[in-house]
Amino acid sequence: MLTTPAIKVLEPGELDDALAVLDRDPVANAFVAARVQIAGLDPWRLGGEMWGWYADGRLESLCYAGANLVPVCATSEAVRGFAERARRQGRRCSSIVGPAGPTAELWSLLEPAWGPAREIRAHQPLMVTTGPSAEIAPDPYVRRIRKNEMDLIMPACVAMFTEEVGISPMAGDGGLLYQARVAELVGAGRSFARVENGKVIFKAEIGAATQRACQIQGVWVDPAYRGKGLSETGMAAVLRYALSDVAPVVSLYVNDFNTAARASYRRVGFEEVGAFMSVLF
Repeated sequence: MLTTPAIKVLEPGELDDALAVLDRDPVANAFVAARVQIAGLDPWRLGGEMWGWYADGRLESLCYAGANLVPVCATSEAVRGFAERARRQGRRCSSIVGPAGPTAELWSLLEPAWGPAREIRAHQPLMVTTGPSAEIAPDPYVRRIRKNEMDLIMPACVAMFTEEVGISPMAGDGGLLYQARVAELVGAGRSFARVENGKVIFKAEIGAATQRACQIQGVWVDPAYRGKGLSETGMAAVLRYALSDVAPVVSLYVNDFNTAARASYRRVGFEEVGAFMSVLF
């Protein structure tokens, strides 16, 4: 047992302890919890290491260190420890993302070594709902994308990612990893779209998903169809699927400067309960 504050890479046998930490906030921790529930703590399967911060022999905080660096239930002392380990290891992630407070503290410690960032989104409201609004009727034409429709959904996914992140997901490896992730969501029945004349005009996915909470991501409307209310009716449809088929709590996070989207999500039934922060490299 670790009797002094310390950080170590968690081992597969410590899965229950890790899940107990993740379960403290099933909404904010949905992304990491979903990965751990599927892959366990083996770094190869998990796609990264899970660092654990121990105080008085007890696992108190986590940090997922993979393609993203994600602090989980991280105290200030844990954040300092995670930052020191990350500094020594060198940057291997494409972003730092997580609850705004710990993520801001983590970045302040890493920026001298890792900066400058390509973009910082310091306040991304976290929105949650347990039931749809009665004001917005779900779009009846929004449906699950089928496994044989990858060619249909990929252009919309690439357009959304490029618009949202500022770089194309097809860069680097030619889009192999991104296409695999899209295919994974399609295969799991968590990719949704409205298709007209063979073209996607609205789409969204249920990304991270556990039994307790799931997260909607990748909301996109074809620019030619914006301003027609498709994002609201489309989101209402995806929300209906999420609540009935996936989890009792549905969340998303959105850029604070996107006031139109925030208002739209509120009308669909979401309310702001906290904030995330993203540092993009």
